[in-house]
Amino acid sequence: MTQVICLANSWKHGERCIAGIDPSTGKWIRPVSNLDDGRVPASIRCIQGQEPALLDILEIPVETTGSDFGFESENLTIASGKWGRIEKFQATDVLKYCGSYPYILHNSNKYVNVTYLQSLPFQERRTLQLVYAKNFSVQSIPQGGGQKWKGTLETNTGQKLTNATITDPVFVKKLEFGYYPQNPCLVTVSLSMPHRPDDWEGDDPCWKIIAGVIELSASDLILVEMKRLNWSIDQGREYLQRSYNKRSRQQLTSSEITEFLNYLQSQSF
Repeated sequence: MTQVICLANSWKHGERCIAGIDPSTGKWIRPVSNLDDGRVPASIRCIQGQEPALLDILEIPVETTGSDFGFESENLTIASGKWGRIEKFQATDVLKYCGSYPYILHNSNKYVNVTYLQSLPFQERRTLQLVYAKNFSVQSIPQGGGQKWKGTLETNTGQKLTNATITDPVFVKKLEFGYYPQNPCLVTVSLSMPHRPDDWEGDDPCWKIIAGVIELSASDLILVEMKRLNWSIDQGREYLQRSYNKRSRQQLTSSEITEFLNYLQSQSF
């Protein structure tokens, strides 16, 4: 059994694509079935009738290799056995898995060509990336009598992804009920299977999609800002003790959390 921090449970041709990071290696894993595109049926992925949720630590039986479909490096074939859920990971504990890459998945476009991915050494064919989005907005696009949700994000280093399809079912349901993200988010960006629009010319494109969204709380953002300022945990505790006579952010009131966060955000590195 392999442990995986679930960072994507995304629509895929009527079923789901599950992906996450192995905490023992820090590497992405996408468990794939023997179906033609690797999608994972509910009969395999559900645990006691429940969908894997973002930040769940899952136990998944996988082989040591898997079909790469010609361009993916993270895939491992699902082995026999039941999936399990161990515990919940904290959002702030996965911040360290946001890679310091110059682009969101290889380039500044909304897609990556299959031929480009195939030109890379196998382990560099990244099709999953966790992104800290300091700005994240959404919009609804009418489609076929329904609606499709698109997301636009910007990282703290100025990288942008515009109008990417959101395939996180839980997040989409919140949007359909009128929810709108307020805070920075951790976003899992994935590459789709190759898909050519009708008028497409050139190599087959894999489109960048938003496969998982974790909104950070004000309390989470305190740790983000402390990291930006290179504050240690002890420095944070000293400030809280001095300013609020408290030892941890968990002891702060909502107004104190807001005040402390505003203070950190006002500081220059």
